[in-house]
Amino acid sequence: MFHLLDIIGTMAFAMSGALTAMHKKLDPFGVFIIAFVTAVGGGTLRDVLIGRTPVGWMRDIQYVYVIILGFFLAILFRKRFDKLRTSLFLFDTIGLGVFTLIGLERGILTGLHPAICIALGTMTACFGGVIRDILCNEIPNVFREEIYATICIFGGIVFFGLRKLNLNDDIVYLVTSLVIIIIRLMAVKYKWHLKAFDHK
Repeated sequence: MFHLLDIIGTMAFAMSGALTAMHKKLDPFGVFIIAFVTAVGGGTLRDVLIGRTPVGWMRDIQYVYVIILGFFLAILFRKRFDKLRTSLFLFDTIGLGVFTLIGLERGILTGLHPAICIALGTMTACFGGVIRDILCNEIPNVFREEIYATICIFGGIVFFGLRKLNLNDDIVYLVTSLVIIIIRLMAVKYKWHLKAFDHK
């Protein structure tokens, strides 16, 4: 289940990055680069911080193949995705839920404190999108009023709460990812957000 979620998250973020880049009218090489950094940016930063080098996508070529596949799928079906306004949002939301889990698990395997694991989970989920948005000349979602990183933190709390119940790992992974995805969907639907600071 963990490996499957990892592949799904990589694919989802690669497609999210590719769709964003195409929306910005980048050339094919630019689209591929944005897809790539969106998919591996957060995980690369996480692995560097915990001393896990070479980083994950360099250890397993399968991730590169998945990103390439996501890139081509986004290009082939871009017109259909363009008609579905929620496509990019859905891919980004799936990636958010899955990559939070991956960061949490890496922190646990490294023997880190739960609070640090939650920070790693949030970083893994958010920083690929941060890099994507910066390269596409957008203010990253994580820094705007929209609830984004906060959901990852909440998901991490849910994750460790479920672990204390001694549930099967697959159930913990599935429930945590669903909680993150559902809250993200509800936050957008009902316009939940954090109030921005007034500069005055």
